[in-house]
Amino acid sequence: MPLQNRVTPTGDIVATPHRGLFTGNRGIIHDPATRTLLRKRWSSPAWLVCVCEFRGKRREVMATRSWTELFFLDEATALAAGHRPCFYCRREDANRFRAAWEQGNGVSEARASEIDKVLHQERLERGRKRLHPLPVPIDNLPDGAMVQAGEESFVILRGSALPWSFAGYGDERGDLAAPLLLTPPSTLRGLQAGYRPVLHPSSQPL
Repeated sequence: MPLQNRVTPTGDIVATPHRGLFTGNRGIIHDPATRTLLRKRWSSPAWLVCVCEFRGKRREVMATRSWTELFFLDEATALAAGHRPCFYCRREDANRFRAAWEQGNGVSEARASEIDKVLHQERLERGRKRLHPLPVPIDNLPDGAMVQAGEESFVILRGSALPWSFAGYGDERGDLAAPLLLTPPSTLRGLQAGYRPVLHPSSQPL
């Protein structure tokens, strides 16, 4: 029976057998005795994207009262949900993200806590995922940005919209109805400044 720890681009946490490329966390939001989620969906404004294995160690999921292991299809999914790279297990990527985030948002020497504060305002609205108007047409969005159209989420790659699922991405779709931006605006500006998130292999042509 799969645990409830897989994250969608809209930030929801559900149970599915699909694991994905990355793990991460939002603090402690589970009961280790039952390995089930608590009612809250975050306990820290630091929402991280981590590697699944670090220095040869793998964690037993939801086994202790430590941070709650969440899983993402890929980094674009995690960024859309409002997470950012971890400065501990992904230091090089986190520094590249911070540099692009600073450039895109016109700031310098941003601390991780300052980035988290901005992201926390952008990712939530009354406790639910906050959607944003598109700042540019879809075909001008950078690779790795994600949008929502109706009940479906899409990643943008080379100006095309690919539908998201827990198993991977589908074929290109056109003429999305009233799409809204899932990726937090400050993160989007980081993508526009050159940060390239890791995408699931299904996004690439065979």
